[in-house]
Amino acid sequence: MNCGSESFDVSACLSGLTNDPGVYRMLDSRGEVIYVGKARNLRRRLASYFRSQKHLPQRTQTLISRVCAIEVTVTRNETEALILENNVIKAFRPRYNVLLRDDKSYPYIYISTHEQIPRLSFHRGAVSGKGRYFGPYPNASAVRESLGLLQQLFQIRQCEDSFFRNRTRPCLQYQIKRCTAPCVGLVDEETYRTDVNHAVMFLEGSSEKVVEELMARMDAAATRLEFERAARYRDQIATLKQIQQTQYVSGPQGDIDVVAAKSRDGLAIVEVFFVRKGQNLGNKTFFPKHISGLDSSEILEAFLPQYYLAQSIEESIPAEILISDSVPSQELLAKVLTERSGSKVTVACRARGERAQWLNMAMNNAEVALMHQLSRCANSHARVEALCEALGLTVRPQRIECFDVSHTHGEDTVTACVVFGPEGPLKSAYRRYNIRGIAPGDDYAALAQGLERRYARLHKGESLSPDLIMVDGGRGQLSQATEVLQRLGIDNIPIIGVAKGPARKVGHETIFSSRSAHPLPLEGNSPALHLIQRIRDEAHRFAVAGHRSRRARARRGSVLERISGIGAQRRRRLLREFGGLQGIASAGIADLTRIRGIGYELAQSIYEAFRRND
Repeated sequence: MNCGSESFDVSACLSGLTNDPGVYRMLDSRGEVIYVGKARNLRRRLASYFRSQKHLPQRTQTLISRVCAIEVTVTRNETEALILENNVIKAFRPRYNVLLRDDKSYPYIYISTHEQIPRLSFHRGAVSGKGRYFGPYPNASAVRESLGLLQQLFQIRQCEDSFFRNRTRPCLQYQIKRCTAPCVGLVDEETYRTDVNHAVMFLEGSSEKVVEELMARMDAAATRLEFERAARYRDQIATLKQIQQTQYVSGPQGDIDVVAAKSRDGLAIVEVFFVRKGQNLGNKTFFPKHISGLDSSEILEAFLPQYYLAQSIEESIPAEILISDSVPSQELLAKVLTERSGSKVTVACRARGERAQWLNMAMNNAEVALMHQLSRCANSHARVEALCEALGLTVRPQRIECFDVSHTHGEDTVTACVVFGPEGPLKSAYRRYNIRGIAPGDDYAALAQGLERRYARLHKGESLSPDLIMVDGGRGQLSQATEVLQRLGIDNIPIIGVAKGPARKVGHETIFSSRSAHPLPLEGNSPALHLIQRIRDEAHRFAVAGHRSRRARARRGSVLERISGIGAQRRRRLLREFGGLQGIASAGIADLTRIRGIGYELAQSIYEAFRRND
């Protein structure tokens, strides 16, 4: 249902609404979705925006002033509305909704318990195959640290199946006591299975039982005078007890997420701590966007559905979620998560005893992370202000784009563009351009081609306009960039060139500006120069990575694949007639023209391509 038009009539919009639950989408003058919300009663919720706007927060007033249309979707109940709201926010990413930056899938520890000789491994993705999955862990390093610990404790193989099946002698992991070498039969299957079961029990949080079993085995081994085996059990027990003291959190229930939010000065932090089977697996920090004017409760209200209804973590919803602030939808969220997970899920903001300590721990971590982020932003703000002063800019740049060229003796040239915003690099906006049709090693032509391909899209409205352009190079690169932008009709964007200092020494760079005939007088300790160096270095890193990737692909491929006019059929014909690439490389032009479908010009291209490759 559409309630808007070019001249937005609020009365007509509200009169046509229903009292049913649903999701509403607010659109601006360009038809873009700028806000998505859910409502138990659509008419009442939307009417609250327009009745007395002076009592609304400034953020909401700004939102309402830009609304030119409202679209609604009616649902059967509030539960459906919550799920639909999350899906619509992910699809449109509206600028006035709180958005998560991190929606990657989480890593797990996987044990292939269905196999005869199970394997311990790192897993990321769907949790749907055979075997046992443990997690989620907050990051990959936490998984790898746990895998190393498990390998040290229980000596379970982590090698790939193809490697495991083709061993004729033990590998290095056996020599350093990280595997019992089941690949060559140095451990019987029953003993190996026992080690696997102990690993599973440990990951399930039953380390006390593992210790009891190991102590019994140690006593039995000592009775049989197998002192070396008994010593191994003793070392395992000592390590396990040490882990219990440092990594475990006691409590009657094991699977709990502790979520705490903090906001201040336009920034917000959400900390999520993972507790599985009584073991604290660590935490993950989120930086929500579009949170201006919102308190921690409102941030949690937006964060929880987006996070827990994400497809990547549906399989690992904990039995209990502790939150730092009460939110209006916590009962509804608990109901939806219970339906999703198939078991009861509670969402609570009050806790006692151990749970209160966990909550305090999460809130303290959120406070520390927020202070660190505020400090970084203050430093970044000071650098941008210094850059504005040095360049004579009247408005702080919100988008800075920097270009760099990378190649090896003119081979596989790449021009890279990186983008920085107020909060740092915008990696989703990075672009690389594979340069073709220029003289090898012509950096000016490579830069010009990259700039043209980047900014030709501005006229089509397909790209955002930067507030400042940087190029890695001196006056020559700066002049080239200025000419390209003038040719494209873009003359209102300042451009600077960053020339390397003597012997490429950091801090001795020379900065040239398109708006000044003289280099900018920036000292080596200038905050403005530090910002320029950071952006320039990121552009260089991105360009070099792209060039190396392109060069590696080219060297892995066949020379024939890079020759224009040689398709799959002609390649097969050439390879069959000459017996392989060496035969083609040694053939002359006359020999090549005798092949059906190969004319003189194409034969000459083949001949020259193999000589260049040599």
